[in-house]
Order: sequence, then structure tokens, then C-alpha cells
Amino acid sequence: MATKKKAAVTLNICEDTKIESDFVCSEKHRAFFKEHIGNHFSFNVAFQKWLKSNTGKTYKDAITAYYEIMEDKKKGRTVIDKQFEYNTYTRDFFADNKGKSLEEAIKCWKYKKQLQGHNRYEMSDLVALD
Repeated sequence: MATKKKAAVTLNICEDTKIESDFVCSEKHRAFFKEHIGNHFSFNVAFQKWLKSNTGKTYKDAITAYYEIMEDKKKGRTVIDKQFEYNTYTRDFFADNKGKSLEEAIKCWKYKKQLQGHNRYEMSDLVALD
């Protein structure tokens, strides 16, 4: 019989508290970050990955990392993981095709998926709209 992995319990979080080895985003963590970062705080994928891969660092380090991640996001395009190829494709489609519709993007995406090779957007995919 499989047992569920139980998250470590940190009752009181302060800036000097160490990040748990099996960190799980919870309301307690959200409340801490909202208190220290502001009500605009939200767990994003990059920050969650940072938290899960930086066990033993402090929550103060996490706050600094959050601001760095958000600044990087403002400066340029973020990397979208492979399992989100559709998101990457549509982002690139709209970057190259101002004024095109989501319906057109989806039509090109479906065309692209039928081809052998990668699923990255290319201008040649617009043949699907003909």
C-alpha cells in the first residue's frame, strides 16, 4: 500500500526560516509572501521551481529571488517548458502575426503538429491558412 508523501510543517515562517526539503505552496506560504512582497504576489512556475530547488536557503533569499525572477520577466521573454509547446507556439505566432486571430493560430498549430520534426512556430506554417 502506497503512502502519501507528507509535507514538512513549518508553523511560523520568518525571513530566517529555512526552506523545507519538500516545499509545497500553501496558504500559509502565500500569506507570508503577500505580507513581505505585497498583495500582488502570486506563485509563478519559475518561483516555485526556485523554491523547490533551494532547500535550506532562507525565506529572505526566496524574497530576493522572487524580485529577481520578476525583473527577468520584465526584461525579456521567459522560457516556457517543453510540455507547454502550444503556449510557446501561439506566443511566437502572435509576435510575428499582429492582427491574426486565435482561430488562425490554432489552425496553424494543428497543421504544425501533423508534420514531422519540431513544433516551434515558423512563418511557413501560415500555409495552413490558405
